[in-house]
Amino acid sequence: MKIFSRTLVSLLVLTLLLFSAAAFAAETPAAQKPAADKPAAEKPAAETPAVKLPDPVNFGKDANKMQWYLVNYGKEEDKPFAVARKYYTNPDEKQKTSELITSKFGIEKEKASELYFTQYRYVYSGDGKQFALAYIQHYDMLGNIIHSTEYEGEDRVFYAMTKEMIPFKAYAYASGKLPAPKKAPTKKK
Repeated sequence: MKIFSRTLVSLLVLTLLLFSAAAFAAETPAAQKPAADKPAAEKPAAETPAVKLPDPVNFGKDANKMQWYLVNYGKEEDKPFAVARKYYTNPDEKQKTSELITSKFGIEKEKASELYFTQYRYVYSGDGKQFALAYIQHYDMLGNIIHSTEYEGEDRVFYAMTKEMIPFKAYAYASGKLPAPKKAPTKKK
């Protein structure tokens, strides 16, 4: 049973990496501004500007055993932003989220059950102590948007950050203050 579990986890990680590569390529400024509570309109490839994205940063798993990655960050109009993805590596959490999408937004149960990851765009207060959501987008395994919600200006609610929060971890990158590299453990003689 243990070998089967390790093999299953390895396959999930491999699948995650293969399919996330295509999804990482889809992260462009055009994809970051969907219409509120509607699927984002796709721009033709000729109209989409080529944007070099930073390398993804693996934030590991959260308390709910969900895998997080920071996929884009920087400053727009001198304000820091970060885009993080939460992959549904916990089937119970995936089920809860797909049920929420179905009940709250009227998305068909079959479509909502294809949920693979959710992407969040965070914006930060001037002092860097608070964050707000600019959008939440739910995707299937092929990188198609299942549902998207955008929060504009006064609809954005700012929340205080704690060190355990993903927005806090992402802020160090968004503000240009990359986290200090971890020191390698020293060998005892």
